Amino acid sequence: MSHKILLVEDDASTADFVAAGLAEHGFLVERADNGRDGLFHATDASHDCIILDRMLPGMDGMAVLGALRAAGIETPVIVLSALGSAEDRVRGLEGGSDDYLTKPFAFAELLARVRLLIRRAQGRGAGVETRLACDDLEMDLLSRKVRRGPRAIDLQPREFRLLEFLLRHAEQVVTRTMLLEGVWDYHFDPGTNVIDVHVSRLRKKIDEGEARPLLHTVRGSGYRLGLDG
Repeated sequence: MSHKILLVEDDASTADFVAAGLAEHGFLVERADNGRDGLFHATDASHDCIILDRMLPGMDGMAVLGALRAAGIETPVIVLSALGSAEDRVRGLEGGSDDYLTKPFAFAELLARVRLLIRRAQGRGAGVETRLACDDLEMDLLSRKVRRGPRAIDLQPREFRLLEFLLRHAEQVVTRTMLLEGVWDYHFDPGTNVIDVHVSRLRKKIDEGEARPLLHTVRGSGYRLGLDG
């Protein structure tokens, strides 16, 4: 079965180039040349991946992405942008994208990233493991619901990925490098406090008001999810 890609790009020459290349490799491509139309098409959640230009007429690409994630649509998104500083990449990934590719780019690299994100998304749904837990903290990977005992916990997409990673490494020390690569797909240190901010938010959501904290900072090493002792 062919995978369906939504390409949201207002530059006609770039859109033609990418769409033709994807079609040659067997993808079905749906196109939009502005943010509002892109958001409209993306909300039906029928695509395997979305390629989203950052600077779009009508509605900025980051606003489109924010609206999608707020609506609970988890379709993998690759942001394309001429803005390539570390701060710009961090902002794009923090905004809910799964990948960030700067212009100009090689089509072969874009194709590889699209395929990787699709495989990753399929892998999440294909595994037999549908539930992760640590003590009374539980995550349902199918419904994407999290509970601590009887209490439901509402998480943002990046917080969900962070907690999923920690649960998969429960009772182990997880380093900052492991989190950068496993949760943010970074293979470099962006030099920001992005991890500290997200861990702090997650800790507040899962541990505040609880007699037994689960998310611990291991000084000089990283973090550990589990009971003390």
